[in-house]
Amino acid sequence: MKLLARAKINWTLDITGRREDGYHLMDMLMQPVTLADEITLEIADTVTLTCGGSPLLPADEHHLALRAALALQKATGCSKGCAIHVEKHIPVGAGMGGGSADAAGVLYGLNILWELGLSPAALEAIGLTLGADVPFCLRGGLTRTTGIGDVMADQPHAPIHPLCVIQPCEGLSTKEVFTDYHAMPDIVHPATDDALSALLTDDMTAFDKAAGNVMQTVSVQKRPPIEQAIEALRQHGAVTAWMTGSGSAVFGAFNSQADADAACAALKPRWERCWSCATARESIVLL
Repeated sequence: MKLLARAKINWTLDITGRREDGYHLMDMLMQPVTLADEITLEIADTVTLTCGGSPLLPADEHHLALRAALALQKATGCSKGCAIHVEKHIPVGAGMGGGSADAAGVLYGLNILWELGLSPAALEAIGLTLGADVPFCLRGGLTRTTGIGDVMADQPHAPIHPLCVIQPCEGLSTKEVFTDYHAMPDIVHPATDDALSALLTDDMTAFDKAAGNVMQTVSVQKRPPIEQAIEALRQHGAVTAWMTGSGSAVFGAFNSQADADAACAALKPRWERCWSCATARESIVLL
């Protein structure tokens, strides 16, 4: 079995509080994008993992794809194994949910391959034990995601937007960014209700005024090229441009795919890690 496990962007990201256990309460507009890792799954005696592509990650017990298969075994008592191969394309440490996408792809694929018959809700519950973004990466679509990433309100009929995505610098530690966020004196929060309404009506001028990512200022202080890349996207025709997640990737949305392609071609000599893609409705696609 082969499938695509797609990255995500945060159209907006807000922090609304913190639980006693330390988890942050979020309010985010999230959507998959066509930039994706390729995952191959084959029935085997044991669970194994190999990796390829760029960036090349170690195929060890820390990899979320392997942890997802083991978690699924444990949750269901399944004794079957599988050979997992992840061909990496989604940037690492970018705020695009690459590891979560891999975990989601493995859960989704093995539910079919192992003939487990788990419901989407059951898969999402297992996914949440692996990471806060995994449930979204299973579900896909435009969602307003709250809680710690476990409460998702689906937003049907979301328009598709051409994008140019740039990772202008090395990755960031989400934990470090969250820590520094709490030391920030002034936080400008997005108007998420207005941003969602604007997205659904494809009014990107209104969206740009309402949008925001409360982590962006923190991450820019650590990695100034983030702000430079956002400004460059706007200069090359992006109708809105923001950092996704806690960084370090940024995205610009364009009026047409041709405009996104042109911006990517113009900016790639400056930032090699630059991709032309688009938002999508599905997070996981069987090939």
